[in-house]
Amino acid sequence: MAAETSNIDVIRVYTALGIEHILLGVDHLLFVFALLLIVEGWRRLVGTITAFTLAHSITLAAATMGYVYVPQAPVEAVIALSILFLATEIIHNRQGRPGLAKRYPWLVAFIFGLLHGFGFAGALAEIGLPQQSIPLALLFFNVGVELGQLIFVGAVVGAGWVLRKLIKERVLQGSEVAASYLIGSLSAFWLIERSYSFWS
Repeated sequence: MAAETSNIDVIRVYTALGIEHILLGVDHLLFVFALLLIVEGWRRLVGTITAFTLAHSITLAAATMGYVYVPQAPVEAVIALSILFLATEIIHNRQGRPGLAKRYPWLVAFIFGLLHGFGFAGALAEIGLPQQSIPLALLFFNVGVELGQLIFVGAVVGAGWVLRKLIKERVLQGSEVAASYLIGSLSAFWLIERSYSFWS
């Protein structure tokens, strides 16, 4: 009975931690937001988000279980680079030059998702895992991350639907371009800052 109660506690705590981590992880959310700006159509969006989820689940599990080790500083820098890449792709697409992310968003999401998974693993390492329930805690931390991601995607898609009803398409497109430049500037700053930390 005590073990069952303990497992319920692990599920509750690590699911909540996963949700909290993704919703407070501005860089991860900006990557997902940039994907939403460049992917068109429900099928492609579902496929892209699924690819991102699958990829970061693989590396999160592999790193947490000790099968793979990647230093966190380079991982954080490349996560910033992934956001900068998407911001650039969005701007190029608006200029009539669709790139890799536009043509194969699921592939880009999967490749960069592997790196984001190492970022999640670093956060989980700081939190710590209960030694008697490592697989369970890992599973539900990942479930929490996915729930948080779905909450964010749902909020963005819902807000986009409302804005399309209230704002002219031309103005909305201009706002998306401005958002892309803002995302690119912020991610470029993170990239410089995180790269500098290698030598500081």
